[in-house]
Amino acid sequence: MNIKSIQKTFTARGVGQVIIVTGFLIILLIIFQTLNPNFLGPRNIQNLLRQIAPFIIVGIAQSYVLITGNIDLSIGSVLGMSCMISATLMTHNMPPFFAALFALAACLVIGIANGFLVAQFKLPPFIATLGTMTIARGIAQITNGSRNTRAIDSSENYKLVSAEAAESLRSQIDAFKNFFYYHRFGFLFSTIIIALVIWAIFNFILTSTKTGRHLYAVGSNVEAAKMSGISVLKVTLVAYVVSAFCAGVVGLIQTAQSGTGDMSAGNTYELYAVAASVIGGVSTLGGQGLLVGTIVGAAIWSTLSNGLSLANVPVAIQNITVGIIVVISVLSDVVIRRRNK
Repeated sequence: MNIKSIQKTFTARGVGQVIIVTGFLIILLIIFQTLNPNFLGPRNIQNLLRQIAPFIIVGIAQSYVLITGNIDLSIGSVLGMSCMISATLMTHNMPPFFAALFALAACLVIGIANGFLVAQFKLPPFIATLGTMTIARGIAQITNGSRNTRAIDSSENYKLVSAEAAESLRSQIDAFKNFFYYHRFGFLFSTIIIALVIWAIFNFILTSTKTGRHLYAVGSNVEAAKMSGISVLKVTLVAYVVSAFCAGVVGLIQTAQSGTGDMSAGNTYELYAVAASVIGGVSTLGGQGLLVGTIVGAAIWSTLSNGLSLANVPVAIQNITVGIIVVISVLSDVVIRRRNK
């Protein structure tokens, strides 16, 4: 194998950057463990995995869209919409898992709208998803009359139902909260299990199916993809629907965690999604990236946040640090892509 073939393998679909950021993650873990011997203790590892889980899921959302050469700015607002719709329906005595399905369906509508606006009506993805971001946030705000919901298991919710029905609803809400956040399978909480299952499903689709190959093809060269008979509309719809679904799931996790609907849920999650994707090697130029890198990117974000917090570093400095890493990741991607042309 000559040097050129090695270089090609190393840069294919972001493999090289995944290797680099994995090394960086290991270095971070060593540094923070040295600074604080409890950093890699069982309790902090559990907390760290819980923190990583939502970032993995929204990172998957943004990765799918970035691979097609687009971007989704509506992720945070769709997350908030899911949180508010599910919580509001639960406070009106809808069984929680039916409320969750209704919230996810609403999220998918936003994803479909994004896909059509970008692929069918040719709106720039930045403008299209900026518009749906505002719409989704508005829906989140009006869902419960422009106020946060009361607790989803509050006794106020059951005044108009029988005691037996109230007890059944409480039991279902406990099951909902345990399923999405509080239940533990051995060492792992349910949140990280959900994230890993979602990752496994969408990673399989991306790496082992025709749909995945089409996603990369559209992101690499949309005109060539069209000439090959690939439906750009269908592929773009898939990417944005996956994004909306993942955002909706994180909204349900937040509902389960807080036990209420919060109109501000998901604020800045667009940043978290982009950071997890880009740090993990997903190209902002499309056609390149691996979801295993997204996990590493999410882990780096959470490790920095957790480690710097334990070191009593101000939040502002944490944000500046992560922002610098994101910019460096994008710059390195652009430089590498230009050299390979």
